[in-house]
Amino acid sequence: MGKSLVLLAAWVALTPPRWIVVAVLATAFTIPKKLDRPARPHFAMTTTTMSASKPMPKRSDPLPPMIVSTTPGTWAYDTMSRRVDGEIMQRTEEDNPEWESRPEFAASFQKFKELRAELQAAGSTKIRHLNKPLSSETEEEAAHRQLEWQQWYDILDPYVKRGDTWLSAPWLVTEFYAYRRLLEALGYWDAGNPATFHRDPFLPAKRAGLESSVASAEPCMERLEELAQGDVDVAAGIGVAAGGFALWGNKMDLSLWPANVDHATVDVFSKILASATENLLHDDTSQLANHCQILKEKGGGHVDIIVDNAGFELITDLALADYLIQSGIAKCVTFQLKSHPTFVSDAMEKDLRMHVDHYAEVVDPVAFPHSSQAGKRWQEYLESGRWKCHEDNFWVQPLPMWDMYDELRQDMAQRCDLAFVKGDANYRRLLGDIEWDLTNDTFQDVVGNYFPCAVCALRTLKAELGCGMDADQVERAKGLAPDDWMVTGRFGVVQFGTGTKNE
Repeated sequence: MGKSLVLLAAWVALTPPRWIVVAVLATAFTIPKKLDRPARPHFAMTTTTMSASKPMPKRSDPLPPMIVSTTPGTWAYDTMSRRVDGEIMQRTEEDNPEWESRPEFAASFQKFKELRAELQAAGSTKIRHLNKPLSSETEEEAAHRQLEWQQWYDILDPYVKRGDTWLSAPWLVTEFYAYRRLLEALGYWDAGNPATFHRDPFLPAKRAGLESSVASAEPCMERLEELAQGDVDVAAGIGVAAGGFALWGNKMDLSLWPANVDHATVDVFSKILASATENLLHDDTSQLANHCQILKEKGGGHVDIIVDNAGFELITDLALADYLIQSGIAKCVTFQLKSHPTFVSDAMEKDLRMHVDHYAEVVDPVAFPHSSQAGKRWQEYLESGRWKCHEDNFWVQPLPMWDMYDELRQDMAQRCDLAFVKGDANYRRLLGDIEWDLTNDTFQDVVGNYFPCAVCALRTLKAELGCGMDADQVERAKGLAPDDWMVTGRFGVVQFGTGTKNE
């Protein structure tokens, strides 16, 4: 295990009891009404162009097909035949009771029920193309909608022509498609219906995740201040901020474990950190630290964080970005964010700003002084331009990351010195949702061989695929949890690849 994890374990073991006392002093919080409806988003007009000679994973034989959802007993099958409808759609309906009670939602609620009927017959229902875009408020949004529709048309066309069902088409495609179809049903882009236009169906879940995050975040924010103020070397600092907070924050996925605002005074994260060393299946923290040290010595680099979930995980990503700025590793951090709601808790720019403003303006500065101060720093980073937000269609689509659109690839290759890729859905895309050999196919060969810049994946396992893991740790994980070691988020990886930027 890496040096950083030893230091992390030591910090957890010596966690002062006063942190627990501070956490217990919390009171319930509410989000200001000014955040109920976000400002109109900006759009990244990425085209569908992909280079014919794009870099690819290093492999001696042709790439195998993507995982499908046809095999009972697999996580893919359970997700598409049961979990998406029976858990996620059901919970989303319960979180939005106005759909059934208010007439302005009647048409969209009927379409929502029709979508659920398709998912309930996933094995026999064929997927179809998306409906063509509705009228939009502005020419810019109309152009964006048409582009996004065309991108999805190109993604779906092979499977629609083949007559694939929700289960026989690739799992990655149908899971992203389910959330895109949900927004279509709900009238998310229907400018003619103000009740549904740009209404985030997952906002209640995101709010709950935010409100319940503070007690767990407070000790992390205190430690963050210590990392910035003390004489802590890069290896130790990045090990805590990335290999501790940001990695294991990914376990708090609202699509798998919904937040409970009744637990807003409970620190649930310290227990997760306490088991971090024993649950890490591969640790490239030393390589990551070496790269970060080089960036610091150059006066700071441009670092991207390809964000996953809102709620507590996003708070840990903000903590990582805070450390990168304060330590001098980064002079600018860009958050790569989703261009529309998806996967329940995946974060858009309006979610990130809601989280920052909540910590700066709503969190009790007496009960949670370190979290409150962090929020104020984060607001200043956004105002000064040291933190930037970028939404792009690519981050809400099921393409392998080696199929990144040329404009986005070129931007990251020219501008970005290091990208952190967060979470399991993003990791699946790094691997193309292909079953690589878990131990013999290295992360460098699979991802580092094609990614446009240096890349660090911070992933807790929530799908039955992977690469570059330590064989002895894999066997240990199998022994500890033989039935579900790859899908519960209990185990994680820190993996580093050099990318193609300097080739």
